[in-house]
Amino acid sequence: MATTSPARIEDDLYASAKLAGDAQSRSASQQVAHWARIGREIQASASISHREIVAVLAGRRSYDGLNAREQAVVRAEWAERMAVYREDLDLAGRFAAEGRTWVELDEDGNVVERDRPAPRSAPRARAPRRAARVRSAS
Repeated sequence: MATTSPARIEDDLYASAKLAGDAQSRSASQQVAHWARIGREIQASASISHREIVAVLAGRRSYDGLNAREQAVVRAEWAERMAVYREDLDLAGRFAAEGRTWVELDEDGNVVERDRPAPRSAPRARAPRRAARVRSAS
């Protein structure tokens, strides 16, 4: 089991982590840990250029132009971003709420069409009951 240790960080670093974390759906603590992991990878290799990685992540540079270690850092960031995105993704719930039909794979890999829920019809107003006439047999 992973353990955590408290660390004191300066207020301006915390504020920056909070802003960056909000943009990436991370807490300030998660953002600082993310920066630490990236920093560890960059520091472990003199051949990694942080500027090049940032440029690729921002879409200003081609991934293919990075070396293997830089690509590994970018892939790790992409994987983390996708994991956060998938956590909040509920297309089945969204489609059902919108009344749309969708297809998906079941546990065995078969394509299954999911029907939109039947629209709820308004309850019919019942006509008032008329009193039955009773005829007397005379």
